[in-house]
Amino acid sequence: MVIPVQCLGELFRVLIGKAGWSAAEAQEAVLTWMDSYRLLDSTADAWRGAMDLVNAHQFAVWDALVLNVAAEGGARLLLTEEMHPGFSWRGVRVVNPLQSPADPLLAQLLSG
Repeated sequence: MVIPVQCLGELFRVLIGKAGWSAAEAQEAVLTWMDSYRLLDSTADAWRGAMDLVNAHQFAVWDALVLNVAAEGGARLLLTEEMHPGFSWRGVRVVNPLQSPADPLLAQLLSG
């Protein structure tokens, strides 16, 4: 599993804002994720690919960046509730983990 660093920023924001955690609790959670998974940074090349996504598919800029960073990092699935389920970009399929029935690849990964 890989995590675009931008997603950790979003997690921190959601934990403090929507979940009502203290900043210290949110920081501890994010640091645990940072220590547990391979992190993917946003690079100039990642921005180039993100702009391609925006131009060709009308993605929001930050969503495009996350998807392109995931592709550069070799991810096969990008789990999100907020993008276009089923969309594929450079070998990465966007999957809503809360969708029923589950995406076949996600179901396979969860069962194996």
